[in-house]
Amino acid sequence: MFKACWSVIERELLSASRRKSDILNPIWFFLIVITLFPLSIGPKANTLTSIAPGVIWVAALLSCLLSLERLFKDDYVDGSLEQLMLTPYPLTLLVAAKVLAHWLLTCLPIILFSPLMAVFFSLDWPTFWAIALTLLLGTPTICLLGAIGVALTVGLRKGGILLSLIMLPLSIPVLIISTLAIDAASMSQPNIAYLAMLGAILVAAITLAPMAIAVSLRISMS
Repeated sequence: MFKACWSVIERELLSASRRKSDILNPIWFFLIVITLFPLSIGPKANTLTSIAPGVIWVAALLSCLLSLERLFKDDYVDGSLEQLMLTPYPLTLLVAAKVLAHWLLTCLPIILFSPLMAVFFSLDWPTFWAIALTLLLGTPTICLLGAIGVALTVGLRKGGILLSLIMLPLSIPVLIISTLAIDAASMSQPNIAYLAMLGAILVAAITLAPMAIAVSLRISMS
């Protein structure tokens, strides 16, 4: 079973290496957003620090949404999604492996580029680490929740708008809690409670979302 999951991850990574633009576009979009906001608003440190949590998280959310639509779409078009569903291995684990590969390709680079945020938004180190931790805990949840919407719309020709309508309301709690955690860190207040809430949401998403994705795929393919 582990080898089957690793084969899925390896296939996703190999496929991404052949379509580099699909992986670079979300990252490039994120970098453009966090670069243009400080340039357009001005060099005032207080203003940049106050808007940083919202700007960074909205950019991360939109970057994730930009790349999510192709999570199952290509497999649906070439028929490999049907083969994946016919394997003797649990579909929940296989789709979890695909979501993990997607997170590694799109969200992990965003977290690795997070030191640039401290430079562009004049952030102190506690605020920077709060942003990095919220991205580390929140982006996997967004990927898992978004994958449910992708699975529901995989059979539609133009499911991007419907995917947005499904994903954005589900992402609001993560967005709000992450912003509160960053604001608390910027004011030198403890934010462990907010981080614990993000961790609890992530654990619940890891536990329940793969099953919901598998059921959604079976409904879409039936």
